[in-house]
Amino acid sequence: MSNAPAPKVSRAPRFALVWIVPIVALAVAGWMVYREWRSHGPEITIEFVDGSGVEAGKTVLEHKGVAVGMVKSVTLKDDLSGVILHLRLDESAAALAHSGTQFWLVHPEIGFSGVRGLETLVSGVRLNVRPAEGTPATSFRGLDKPPSAENKEEGRAFTLRSDRLGALLPHAPVSYREVKVGEVEASRLADDSAAVLIRVRIYTPYVDLVRTNSQFWNAGGVPLKISLFGTEIKNSSIESLLTGAIAFATPNELGPPASEGAEFKLNNDTEKEWEKWQPKIPIKPSDEVREGTPRRTEGLPSLLKPKQ
Repeated sequence: MSNAPAPKVSRAPRFALVWIVPIVALAVAGWMVYREWRSHGPEITIEFVDGSGVEAGKTVLEHKGVAVGMVKSVTLKDDLSGVILHLRLDESAAALAHSGTQFWLVHPEIGFSGVRGLETLVSGVRLNVRPAEGTPATSFRGLDKPPSAENKEEGRAFTLRSDRLGALLPHAPVSYREVKVGEVEASRLADDSAAVLIRVRIYTPYVDLVRTNSQFWNAGGVPLKISLFGTEIKNSSIESLLTGAIAFATPNELGPPASEGAEFKLNNDTEKEWEKWQPKIPIKPSDEVREGTPRRTEGLPSLLKPKQ
């Protein structure tokens, strides 16, 4: 009887197929974590006096209507004088982390200067930002209110002298033939306190409408005028009722174009003769101006600060 061959024993480790699924899942999870980490930009902190409405994991930072960051946490300052928002920027928004960048909170606001941020009633408070080209930075101080709108087309500023300010507020419209061509920037008392000085800016395409012999008048307020000759209803917009308004006209016999900073008298009302003026002054309005886009109001301290 022949002996059976001895069985061969393999000492190589056996790999169980059951481990393939968890290994693949682990690899996918690791790749997703890596991709998420790579998509993040720098972390920054923004200090505010009040953080009402801000929620960690919900309040977003927006730029040009696109979410570019998220508030990760909110903490009180050590001296309890304010709050600190800790944000993670998206990788595409890393350039926002530079000195000079301005941040502010957008809340719903209804007042005499207009209606703003009503969409936050549904979406919640959000952060807005205006970039700057400074040195890299991670700590910022937030603004208490939105900054003045930017304007790449500077236009030309003029000063109006009036007995009183009335209902005129910043951003009140300045119109020519009922078309908005500028806005009020700021106001202050004259150096001798005998009048109010109102600074207005006329948008670039319309600066030649203002001549040395142009006439300005207050076009805001209640659209009802009562006199000995009867009652007259003015054609006023809602904006002019809320913020006040200024209008101007230029005679058919054109004077020289008014220079930067030229001063005019702001009349309390218009004269019938002014409304009949129809000079032909060439302009080239851009689409941006026709839509009434707000303009930058830099240089306000030069008006608000009395002359030395």
